[in-house]
Amino acid sequence: MMNTMTLINRKSLADEVADGIRRQLSLGTFKVNEKLPIEPELMKMFGVGRSTIREAIKLLVNSGLLRVQQGVGTFVERTFSSQEPMDQRLKRADKVELDEVRQLIEMKIAEKAALNRTEEDIEKIEHFLSLRKRAAEEGLVEECIEADIQFHIAIANAAKSDVLADIYKTASTHLKNWFLEVYKDTQTFQESYVLHQQLLAHIIAKNSVAAWKTATRIINHIF
Repeated sequence: MMNTMTLINRKSLADEVADGIRRQLSLGTFKVNEKLPIEPELMKMFGVGRSTIREAIKLLVNSGLLRVQQGVGTFVERTFSSQEPMDQRLKRADKVELDEVRQLIEMKIAEKAALNRTEEDIEKIEHFLSLRKRAAEEGLVEECIEADIQFHIAIANAAKSDVLADIYKTASTHLKNWFLEVYKDTQTFQESYVLHQQLLAHIIAKNSVAAWKTATRIINHIF
């Protein structure tokens, strides 16, 4: 039987340096219109060669974050990139910040799901809640986390808001490994099952106010 190889996309050094500069921009280390350190200083800062620094600068210029003035230097154009895909922005976000985004969206998608859900949506939400309950009772942490994520993603889909659903799915996917570090057992998932059951009931009843409040209670209980 022929072996199947999975190709893994690895970041180049230039990509990693560009990510490092992006982080510094987002943290306010460099301000708009401020001049970046000269190449030798950047080389020392990131421990890479001149060509890598130049390629990283080129990437950031192309994304609209930096501008190069010939004979003068490289300056900060803006501290965030309007051209950077949301998925890439969320990938480099701090885990705590990313989870805060997910939590805030959870309340809104619960509210909208109660207003817009279909019978097919209900079946999917019920399915993943059942999987979550079974995995929690059997102490299967990874399976429980995955079922919990899919439960909330099903609610996000039921909200019928592509933007909210896409952001929620991306945030949850990037946080999965962190959840595996945080939750060593399924006790929290067992304790919060009733709240999740109530959330589903409110969505079925199309009670958007109660759905919002229950989503808030779930967040406060777990975190």
